[in-house]
Amino acid sequence: MEVNYDMSTTSVSTLAYYLALIGGALMILFGLLGLLVSFGAYIFHWGYSYGGIVTLIMGVIAVIGAKSANTLVWAIVLIVVGLVGGGIGGLLVLLGGIFGLITAVSKKA
Repeated sequence: MEVNYDMSTTSVSTLAYYLALIGGALMILFGLLGLLVSFGAYIFHWGYSYGGIVTLIMGVIAVIGAKSANTLVWAIVLIVVGLVGGGIGGLLVLLGGIFGLITAVSKKA
């Protein structure tokens, strides 16, 4: 069995899956780092580490939804998650959602 690593043969839905999965993993990592860094300040200032919590939750949603990135609903969810999560992980999730949206719309046509 021959494995072809040529990017031109990779489907758009596979690219959407990998972008959303890697972006979600980065968002989880950065969310955990954000919680750890702001933990000391969280004791004295309520609500200071909400950014880390939001990024962590959005990362978990992105990892869960990455497998279904080529459906219309999950593509839209991934776009919103990428916008809310932010950072480089959010950008990758956003791109994965856009590619998933392209796949979903082209299947309907």
